[in-house]
Amino acid sequence: MRAGLLLPLSGPQAAVGRAMLDAATLALFQHEAPLVLLPKDTGGTPAGAAAAARAALAEGASILLGPLFAAETEAVGPLARAAGVNVLAFTTDASAARDNVFVLGQLPGPAVRRVVAAARSAGAERFAALVPDTPYGRAVLATFRAAVASSGGSVVREEIYAGNPAPAVQRLADYARRRGPVDAQIRAARALGTAEGRRRAAALAREARIPPPDFDALILADGGEQLRAVASLLPFYDIDNPPVRFLGTPLLAAMPDAGREPALVGTLYAAPDEARRAAFEARFAEAFGAAPPLVAGVAFDAAAIAAVLAAQGDVSRAALTDPAGFAGVFGIVRLLPDGTNQRGLALMEVTRGGARTVEPAPERFDDRVF
Repeated sequence: MRAGLLLPLSGPQAAVGRAMLDAATLALFQHEAPLVLLPKDTGGTPAGAAAAARAALAEGASILLGPLFAAETEAVGPLARAAGVNVLAFTTDASAARDNVFVLGQLPGPAVRRVVAAARSAGAERFAALVPDTPYGRAVLATFRAAVASSGGSVVREEIYAGNPAPAVQRLADYARRRGPVDAQIRAARALGTAEGRRRAAALAREARIPPPDFDALILADGGEQLRAVASLLPFYDIDNPPVRFLGTPLLAAMPDAGREPALVGTLYAAPDEARRAAFEARFAEAFGAAPPLVAGVAFDAAAIAAVLAAQGDVSRAALTDPAGFAGVFGIVRLLPDGTNQRGLALMEVTRGGARTVEPAPERFDDRVF
């Protein structure tokens, strides 16, 4: 059986594409299945992806693995559908899913639902969101709204920012209203015009407690340095963790030193099992002499799924959507009838010394997996 492997082997993402090719090759060695990979260069463009798909299909591909980006996937889907072939795309954009196109990239939805459930179990009822104006940020927000509503909570504040997040943080904090009573007391003390009044005003400015925000949990949908910048603003406006429980996304899994930002300590997020990830990275580094990018694991999963099904002689939609799922490089994964995917995720917490596992990833799919 043949599988077309559509990757950006040239252009700006060539290094990522080559690492993904290496990961897919590693999966084939591990599974020893009757599957032949047909690597094709997409160049990272829709036109290139379409040409790569045509070439793979012309060579007899029974399934297409890739491409990497959503726009490429949109170009490949109709070609594969016309040929009666399924696609395991590497994008993280769920909107790219179609009848014959399965999105295998790590989606924010399951992770968001996992942390919302954890916050609700801990007693949170009122939720807020602070997200960037990006496709990922808006996808997180949409899932967050639905997850909170279905769990019986309520979203009381939402802020979306582009560029400088400070104005959005200030609006989220409702800082002027919360500080209002304290500022009124300070003005009244100063208006006395006495030394005692001045001392009282200074003491109030220094020691008065600002009421907490009107939400119990806050989701932050950024990553990297931008997340650090956003988080550092929160205490300035008296949004502290605790009493507010901060919730993150799987982007935190790529920030092993997140705890160096004090405001992020205690943040909950859901992500693939850290031990499995470390084991994959070690195997990859031993084989190829370098650490893999996170997305290389998705290419490994796609090749592994194709290899397992090739051994069974069945790469049909029914076989791909087996409810039992597959053993992925970062844990269990299954493809859903709507074209998205579900992964077994661990519940993690940011600490000063690194990530701490609050609840391990499940070993099989059941009602506890989000």
